[in-house]
Amino acid sequence: MTNPLSTVRTYFATRRAIRKREAELERELAHYNTPSARMDMEAILARHSTPQARELEEILRRHVPAGVLRYHG
Repeated sequence: MTNPLSTVRTYFATRRAIRKREAELERELAHYNTPSARMDMEAILARHSTPQARELEEILRRHVPAGVLRYHG
């Protein structure tokens, strides 16, 4: 039987690691803040259909500088 306290600690440690990873990705992707840089990154991501590529696209969508948003049909 698993110790409930250990399970809770593992859960929170995992959540912290996930949040840290997401924050690092968001910081790195923040450098793609011009229309040209965004178009380059979008072109790279469009060639991939992995869950990781979709995650990056979602981060980019959440942090769109004014006037840079592109729509993909």
